[in-house]
Amino acid sequence: MSSREEILAAIRRNTQKRYEKPDVRIEKRLSYADKIGQFCSVSRAVGGRAVVLGEGEDLNEAIRSVYPSAKRIASVLLEVTCATFNPDELDDPKELDGTDLAVISGEWGVAENGAVWIPQTVKHKAVYFIAERLVILLNRNRIVDTMYDAYRKLDKQPYEFGTFISGPSKTADIEQALVMGAHGAREVTVILV
Repeated sequence: MSSREEILAAIRRNTQKRYEKPDVRIEKRLSYADKIGQFCSVSRAVGGRAVVLGEGEDLNEAIRSVYPSAKRIASVLLEVTCATFNPDELDDPKELDGTDLAVISGEWGVAENGAVWIPQTVKHKAVYFIAERLVILLNRNRIVDTMYDAYRKLDKQPYEFGTFISGPSKTADIEQALVMGAHGAREVTVILV
């Protein structure tokens, strides 16, 4: 039994009264007539960028136009030919240190807050956080209105690790000095394909 299972078993043994998970139905929710426009607007507001890839526009040229000085580019995606290495070929995630740009795929976008659901599709999840800049490829038809809608899409979906990313990493201390990139990418661009 793992330590996690031991802790959960101890909690169950010491729980006096148990309650069933409530069936919550939210009747009125936010909805956006222009989900893509809302997603792009909120992405800018949280310090990120969202780019809608035009018909016939080359994905790799779009990536290079946003990050022309990136030298060490990680991606496992076959369509990303501007990548300089495949992070899945590395044995140790420490070798990802110094990655200028990681190009990854997102599964669901949220218009309400500009977040993108990123399930782990790479060997080392560190690539999502260690890269200086992050490009997330997202199908423009997979943007939902709210986080509630996103979690409904994820309900009962199997995954070992996943995270929502909304813009670059940010933190602020008690003096409200904002620091970008403290816990992850300094810049995030979502390319809607």
